[in-house]
Amino acid sequence: MVRNQICRLQKYDQVYYFGRNPLSHYPTHKDSAEHRERLKIKDRISEVLEKVGLSTKGFKMPHELSGGEQQRIVIARALLNDPEIILADEPTGNLDPETSEGIMRLLFDLSKTERAVLMATHNYPIIEKFPARIIRCEGGKIIDSKEMVNMN
Repeated sequence: MVRNQICRLQKYDQVYYFGRNPLSHYPTHKDSAEHRERLKIKDRISEVLEKVGLSTKGFKMPHELSGGEQQRIVIARALLNDPEIILADEPTGNLDPETSEGIMRLLFDLSKTERAVLMATHNYPIIEKFPARIIRCEGGKIIDSKEMVNMN
């Protein structure tokens, strides 16, 4: 095989060239920018799965996960792009109290990492466990608690 043919094969993942000369072994995929980018993406996915407590569930299909795990996967997916704002619409809806508290703890912790978390919910008891600024819609009016709790 000619050197320029080997170079053309470098763009494909998992391409190896084994020639007659033992020194001509080219593990081309390791040098490709594409492979490095894939590794970077895999590392980022592992990082966010770890953050939401699902590092051992990355291989599962959505139907194989519990409701709480699915919610945490949605949060992990949102975190992949490192957003400044997270919008959560009823993140604890249809979850048991223990799982709801875990999701709220995760969102509360994320709010401490230079991210704004805006959440819509009807679950007042859980809001009381995680105090923050509350803006309510009541009687056609917007009511702001103006209580900004120190989150440190």
